[in-house]
Amino acid sequence: IASTPTKTANFMPQLPACQRTSTPFRPGPAAGRDPNPSERRFTGPPGSGKMNACFGHEAPEPMTTALLWFRNDLRITDNPALAAASVHDELLPVYIYDRENAGDWPAGGASRWWLHHSLDALASALKKRGSRLVIRRGPAKRILPELVRESGAGHVYWNRRYEPAEVASDTGIKQALGEGGVDVTTFNAGLLFEPWQVRRADGGPYKVFSAFWKTCLRSGLSSDVTPAPERLPRAPGLKGLAIDELGLLPEIRWDTGLGKSWQPGEAGALERVDGFLADAAAAYAGARDRPDLPGTSRLSPHLHFGEIGPRQVLSAIAARRADLDDAGRGIESFVRELGWREFAFHLLVRFPQTATEPLNPRFAGFPWRTD
Repeated sequence: IASTPTKTANFMPQLPACQRTSTPFRPGPAAGRDPNPSERRFTGPPGSGKMNACFGHEAPEPMTTALLWFRNDLRITDNPALAAASVHDELLPVYIYDRENAGDWPAGGASRWWLHHSLDALASALKKRGSRLVIRRGPAKRILPELVRESGAGHVYWNRRYEPAEVASDTGIKQALGEGGVDVTTFNAGLLFEPWQVRRADGGPYKVFSAFWKTCLRSGLSSDVTPAPERLPRAPGLKGLAIDELGLLPEIRWDTGLGKSWQPGEAGALERVDGFLADAAAAYAGARDRPDLPGTSRLSPHLHFGEIGPRQVLSAIAARRADLDDAGRGIESFVRELGWREFAFHLLVRFPQTATEPLNPRFAGFPWRTD
């Protein structure tokens, strides 16, 4: 990207693989408040005694058990919570199907279809690395403490979510676990910048995309990616549900076309970004507005379920930089669309009322024609 005519991004220099988790931007005191303020960048469990060769922090001693809570980060590559949790002797990866916490926007049929196949792909990836995915169903505020008690985990890891209802839920769960003596550590896996990091000179949030994005570009866009672990710690022998027991697939099989057009899961996401860069990136600036052309990236559902992260997308672009010399305008336009995704989360966190109300209150009484 840095080779495009407008210098779209300024990537960080390559770091050791175990250190590639953060952007170069460092928020100050006025950056806003982290709704889950516990990220400790690979600091290791407290009270540990031996050093981990890769992560450069103390590994647990004596034997410790950790729980990793998967949510909208269904991948093993560039997953900072997974990387940090992997220093423990035992690691329990879990997914909780919590329909009760869906709020006003429960997942539709196509989204549930995607989740089924994405969980299947994640479970297979974990199994190949000597682990297993434990699936439970019910309200997370009840199920997660149950899993902690059953496994004896003293540490819980997850990657942060940013929608207002999710932030409130996670904050309550974290507080309850902490009061029970469980150490909870959270990370950023889904964004280039935390929503509270990017701010105006006076410390306030942005309301205009162009100014927001200029600040992001000045700060530098990180393409540093943590590789997938080759092996994972053993998982405690807890029972869970089979994916089929969640009932995510439609009873009337209308989903045949989805299976022919999409490949949910981390492997499908990586294949999709490679295909886009090879076939459609150069013409993206204009073709993305043409519904008669395959001109879009088709990465939206993969990003939504966290099968790939934005740092991985930028890393793929950087790796093909020599092949994309003639695609400067298309790549610049595409990266800018990733910026709009960042801006949406920025607005959602800094102005949580925008989930149901307009950012500009003058539009609250805007007349709509109901036809």
